[in-house]
Amino acid sequence: MKKLSINFFTLLLLIAVAANGSAQKLITKTGSIKFQASTPSYEEVAAENKSVSAVLEQSTGDFAALVLIKGFRFKVALMEEHFNENYMESEKFSKATLKGKIEDFDVSKITNTPKNFTLKGDLTIHGKTKPVTVIVKISKINGGVNATGSFEVKPEDYDIEIPNLVRKKVADKVKINYNFLLTK
Repeated sequence: MKKLSINFFTLLLLIAVAANGSAQKLITKTGSIKFQASTPSYEEVAAENKSVSAVLEQSTGDFAALVLIKGFRFKVALMEEHFNENYMESEKFSKATLKGKIEDFDVSKITNTPKNFTLKGDLTIHGKTKPVTVIVKISKINGGVNATGSFEVKPEDYDIEIPNLVRKKVADKVKINYNFLLTK
């Protein structure tokens, strides 16, 4: 079923690109999201997912990203299991999404030097959607753009419960870093 979900999303992206002209949309299926939720003196709480799908509509600045929760990889397998089963409930909430618009986006003004843009949109994690404003650094690459940046979220804002037993081991704010190489 997981493979079907990935292929279905990819098919939707390809259909959207074909229907609207591939020159307007830039996509990736190999974007990267890392998160860090460690606290001092305790074991590292961090993971990375290297198969994030994203699409950028160049003419409007519309942006969307989708990450499958079970795709996050931890250094410690037991931590990964607890993350999926106890915290993120990934069987029930299998994905997280960010949908929004990059303000004042003009692809013709993008250069090799990263430029800051503001993305305003909705972030959905653990079945809960909240408005977010994120700074995105965008630079030109061969055949597309690179979009990078970071932002923080609070687990309780997305109804993610951290048991008192491990509360001191998990940061109050989770730092999320992203990197998307978006091409035609």
